Amino acid sequence: MARFDVTDAEWALIEPHLPVAATGPLPRRVRDQFNGILWRFRTGSGWRDVPERYGPWSTVYSRFNGWAKAGVFQGLMDALIAEAASRGQVGLELVSVDSTIVRAHQESAGLAVAGETLDALEQALTEEKGAPLPEQPPVLRVMRPRPHPRPARRRRTSAPPFGDAARRGRRLPSSADPGAG
Repeated sequence: MARFDVTDAEWALIEPHLPVAATGPLPRRVRDQFNGILWRFRTGSGWRDVPERYGPWSTVYSRFNGWAKAGVFQGLMDALIAEAASRGQVGLELVSVDSTIVRAHQESAGLAVAGETLDALEQALTEEKGAPLPEQPPVLRVMRPRPHPRPARRRRTSAPPFGDAARRGRRLPSSADPGAG
């Protein structure tokens, strides 16, 4: 057993929630494959880098892919949380969201709110709390600028100059020009 592999006690909780095929040979290395999946996500490595002790990388990936599509991991998580709750081992102190793992959208740096909406939100907060908000300096109200329409592109009516005329910046006379002759 490798350093971070699932222990026997943990495996006893996990194994009943993993599906076994109704027909065909039973997978003998399900625990190894499960540990390989955990290893891959713990290290952030590619599937091809999964150590051989967990079996062929393609088998570990196939097992993960099938379980993910079948919703096995969500069911396993729900079952483990329910088991911990029945033992009285669940608490909100276990929940942690870190900004290194949760990325904000690029537009989340500033919320553009219309003045009327902001006033309504402040009023609702005041009514909910039952006390007026402390006096604060005025809030900068940001309005999102409307995009400017793009100017229409003009179509070129004559062929571009070529040859010596192009190098000198002159256009060749054409039969439509009044000075052509």
